[in-house]
Amino acid sequence: MTAGRYERRSVNLTEGNIIKNIILFALPLLAGQLFQNLYNSVDSIVVGRAVGVTALAAVTSCSDISQVIIGFFTGLSVGAGVAFSRYFGAGNRERLHESIHTSLTFAMIMGVVMLTIGELLSPLLLRVVSCPADVYPEAMVYLRIYLIGIIFTSMYNVQAGVLRSVGDSRSPFIFLVCASLTNIVLDILFVVVLHMGVAGVAIATILSQSESFFLVTRKMLRTDDVYRLVPQDLKVDVPLLLEILQLGIPAAIQSCLVTFSNLFVQRYINSFGTYAMAGAGAGKKIDNYISQITVSLGQSCTTYVGQCVGAEKYERAFKGIRYVIYINLVVYVCLAVPLYFLAPQAASLFTNNPDAISYAVTMMHTLLPLYFLQSFHQVLSNSVRGFGRSTVTMITTITSLIFIRQLYLAIAMHISHDIRLVFISWPVGWTCSTLLAFTYYYFAIKRPYLNQQKQT
Repeated sequence: MTAGRYERRSVNLTEGNIIKNIILFALPLLAGQLFQNLYNSVDSIVVGRAVGVTALAAVTSCSDISQVIIGFFTGLSVGAGVAFSRYFGAGNRERLHESIHTSLTFAMIMGVVMLTIGELLSPLLLRVVSCPADVYPEAMVYLRIYLIGIIFTSMYNVQAGVLRSVGDSRSPFIFLVCASLTNIVLDILFVVVLHMGVAGVAIATILSQSESFFLVTRKMLRTDDVYRLVPQDLKVDVPLLLEILQLGIPAAIQSCLVTFSNLFVQRYINSFGTYAMAGAGAGKKIDNYISQITVSLGQSCTTYVGQCVGAEKYERAFKGIRYVIYINLVVYVCLAVPLYFLAPQAASLFTNNPDAISYAVTMMHTLLPLYFLQSFHQVLSNSVRGFGRSTVTMITTITSLIFIRQLYLAIAMHISHDIRLVFISWPVGWTCSTLLAFTYYYFAIKRPYLNQQKQT
């Protein structure tokens, strides 16, 4: 493995123009997320248009449930990616190799465990979200089939996290594009042509997920770079695993619990009926196109800060965080304003039911003006995680997006049974998380460093 090959295949974010590096790294990450949203949206569009509003409500009910399990592996990959970024930034190739193979082995084992748990608890989870009787049969069919693909998703998330940690966000983007196109073609084939209903949508999703997994595995097997996958090296190094889990488990728990909390938010939405469920489902799909921009930029902060910390370039890390916040705000204004006025047209892509469209528009008009709060939440929380304070990020996020949000909902819905109050629960959580993350970032990370610099 030569140094030249190492530099060509990986991207060192600790050198060069900060804004250029962050944007070039974040763009493929963002594009990949958008394509992932695209095939998720196609699921809803095909179901809502070709099958009906009840089927769309069924898919909506299952989305948050499936994300609880997927969220565990997403969080694990993000947290473990901090460790990968540090080893890469410090130039410790041997440690990076060992950590990658330990994480992949652990993800494989946990994927099987989560698949089993998910299948066994499917009826219970649908009861938790108060899935209506007319939606339950299709929801159960969709969920049971969808969960079969969880093993592919668990492995892909960790593998994509490996590539991003060494600065390669382009490859995961290409793989997601391939998977998205496959999903779109299979959705049309299984649902529109073969009339397989929600089962066809679930099967199409599994096949597209497996495709992205095999593509990234193939790349890692064939590369000669530092992140090369060597099957015989797949084993669990317990001391190293514990070190990785100190960063990965808090992020995994955070992602899992926040998503689980969304089940209870969905429960409130479900109390307004099938049309509200379908409308909120359409609203979430549209909303994701903006939220994924903030998520992608936030994730780029985790990798960027992690590499800078590994290289001990703290001032560069602070400056990059500030730039990402500015970029986030500019993108927010450019997208949120036109989408606010085009909300009815966007919602009509998913369903032609006027009641469902009305609920979707209400959701978008409530959330879009406040989306800058999520920008702050994502950038600050992910930056704190990049400094290795994954447990702190877990605590601030869980406090805000679970306890504060659920307390707000309990009080608000007791005062008035208005679905707009349910939608406002998201900005309430973002606001609290932003305040807590900024307080910790400034007083526990940045200010101590600045004081130390003054004394030297």
